[in-house]
Amino acid sequence: MPAAGALYRRALLGALPGTGGRRGPGLPEVELGVSGVAVDRAHLADYDRVCGFRLADRLPATYPHVLGFPLALRLMTAAEFPIPLTGVVHVANRITVHRPVEAGETLDFRTYAERLRPHERGRQLDVVLIGSVGGEEVWRGVSTYLGRERTAGGGPRRDRGDRPAPPATSARWQVTPRVGTEYARVSGDHNPIHTSRLGARLFGFPRPIAHGMWSKARCLAALEGRLPEAYTVEVAFKLPVPLPSTVAFGATATGGAWDFALHDARSGAPQLVGTVR
Repeated sequence: MPAAGALYRRALLGALPGTGGRRGPGLPEVELGVSGVAVDRAHLADYDRVCGFRLADRLPATYPHVLGFPLALRLMTAAEFPIPLTGVVHVANRITVHRPVEAGETLDFRTYAERLRPHERGRQLDVVLIGSVGGEEVWRGVSTYLGRERTAGGGPRRDRGDRPAPPATSARWQVTPRVGTEYARVSGDHNPIHTSRLGARLFGFPRPIAHGMWSKARCLAALEGRLPEAYTVEVAFKLPVPLPSTVAFGATATGGAWDFALHDARSGAPQLVGTVR
């Protein structure tokens, strides 16, 4: 796997005036792949602890995202990638688990970008990451990223209607600044908006914010033991989770499906909404 630290340094250097070059108007016609990725059980246990999962040899649905993240990061830091990594916003994520994956299995990953499209605040695209075992696709993740641009692309506008009522609160979690630094350590995602007050302010946040994929993983950990063996879990990241803060989690079951949400415990502002189908 590529070294995530070097890729972040490249992205930060490319953000300096006069060094980033001109971004292309389209997506790079490239697919990256890495074979034979083994699970480090100590790392898996560390990830489980940070995200609230029980220690087990079965991979949480969000863990292959962490395993393959350096490959996706390599794609996103390429010079021809149309949206610069610095300041990019992760707005949605969809994961499909085709079957459970055990820690003793070795995965092959491939990644590519698709669906570059206009948005009212810039441009969006999807980064697809696929995990396979022995040639069989067992896991697929699709991360939607927004690149904010001053000249908006005129795409679909956000729904500014009434805010839907969140599910009844079943848990409250204290989210401390350690969540940002510990998740950065286990995930390799060292974006400074999650770990540094100064870094967060440089990108318009008054204080660091939690990683979106930590929020998704923490919600799935709250549903652990109640999910089917094959499913798709999709979330939209609505508002950042400031560090520190208190968040409220709620989930509603309908048949074999779940609707869940995370919101600010004081204001009720939605931070994440998701479904399991």
